[in-house]
Amino acid sequence: MPIENVSDTALWVAYYRAMETDRPDAIFRDPFARRLAGPRGEEIVNTMKRGRSMAWAMIVRTAVYDEIIMSVIANKHVDTVLNIAAGLDARPWRLALPPDLRWVDVDLPDILKYKSETLKDEKPRCRYEAVAADMTDAEARRSLFSRIGAESRHTLIVTEGLLIYLTPEQVASLARDLAQPAAFRWWLIDLASPRLLKLMLRTWGTDLEKGNAPFKFAPAEGTDFFPKCGWHEAEYRSAMEEARRLNREMAMMPFWRFLMNFYPAKTRKEFGRMSAFVLLDR
Repeated sequence: MPIENVSDTALWVAYYRAMETDRPDAIFRDPFARRLAGPRGEEIVNTMKRGRSMAWAMIVRTAVYDEIIMSVIANKHVDTVLNIAAGLDARPWRLALPPDLRWVDVDLPDILKYKSETLKDEKPRCRYEAVAADMTDAEARRSLFSRIGAESRHTLIVTEGLLIYLTPEQVASLARDLAQPAAFRWWLIDLASPRLLKLMLRTWGTDLEKGNAPFKFAPAEGTDFFPKCGWHEAEYRSAMEEARRLNREMAMMPFWRFLMNFYPAKTRKEFGRMSAFVLLDR
């Protein structure tokens, strides 16, 4: 099986970052991605159905997240980044972050151990802290959020590729807990629509189910899911529009855009919000 457990998805995405880094016209560079992905990451991409042709989505997400994170840190006086389900993200090592910024990576123990061992000879560009915790454990996460909230003034929460693996109830519970500390001001998420979820399940659903990492969360109401949990849409970036801006569109996308001209306005709007990167605020 390409995916044997949810931690394998981190290797999968890391290899996409390595693929982009190898391009002469790369829209970001992650010099640690290939090392972190390892042979297993490449194997997953080569084995997954449409593994390479779908790389654009993860690559665009990485680039847009980089832009938003750097913008919020620079313009919102952020002193702490709380990166939940951090996976093999190497931003503390590769981005030009302020040296006094505190970056807290939270993930399962095995993932953090693997990352720390792989990057043990590298120096992060900010104050880096790794916290081993299961964020589906409500008591553990509330304790952590309370501690981080008390130790910071302006915190940006980052969840990249996490929410889609949770149920709506789990997302709502996490959102409400994140809304408690006064210092937790901004939250960067990626969001899929029900239509996109169906398409992804058709491509990868069987592999992910076998690996106990099924996709679940794609609210029909989009970002309107979050106000009842204390969060509101502050910035919305359509994945398709960002892919076009960054010249990383999927194959045949210009043709699909042409066809969209013949669809009703409601359908065009739905397609425009199939996938997005969203900054929420309090």
